[in-house]
Amino acid sequence: MHIPRLDLSPVEPVTTRIEQLLQSGVLAPIDQLNWPDAFPKSLPVTVSAAHDDERLFLCYSVTGEQLRAIHAKDFDPVWQDSCVEFFMQREGDAKYRNFECNALGALLAGHRESRESFEWLREEVSSITRYSIIQHRYDLSRQVTDWWLYLEIPKTVMGFEPNETLSGQKIRANFYKCGDETAEPHYLSWSPINLPAPDFHAPQFFGLLEMA
Repeated sequence: MHIPRLDLSPVEPVTTRIEQLLQSGVLAPIDQLNWPDAFPKSLPVTVSAAHDDERLFLCYSVTGEQLRAIHAKDFDPVWQDSCVEFFMQREGDAKYRNFECNALGALLAGHRESRESFEWLREEVSSITRYSIIQHRYDLSRQVTDWWLYLEIPKTVMGFEPNETLSGQKIRANFYKCGDETAEPHYLSWSPINLPAPDFHAPQFFGLLEMA
């Protein structure tokens, strides 16, 4: 996927930045239903992406979910809630990084060798901008939620040096939507995963992001 360069001014209101990203960023569906027999639930989910050399901009859009939003603190088990995720790996790097955020903006991030072997990025998460929009509505007398989550992830939090630029970089990555303890547990991805059971910690199935 080609990630365009887009200048989003930090002095503009965040809602303006979101509008610009939705208009000019690349849009990708998170629609791979990798375990349809055990977890058949699917729902419309997309992510819009761009960068400005210094930050990666992401805006997830989720339509018609029965929302679960219990965890309000960073490094809580946000994957149990209505959650979107970004896993990435620098070209040539053996380790990868995971960024997981629920609909409230509670975030966890780690630098990992595997699911079991990792270190939390506790100091770094404070530099990640998060902004969520939540809209409730009724569909056939059932309350559902449309929600958006906007992230700005600095390049240094992704493992790049201050003197490096995102332009021209190739990043292996995957985008996810999950909710382990939602009313209808689900595990969706952008790049397909060929494993027998749900597992997002699978860099061998990451897709390729090419930064303009």
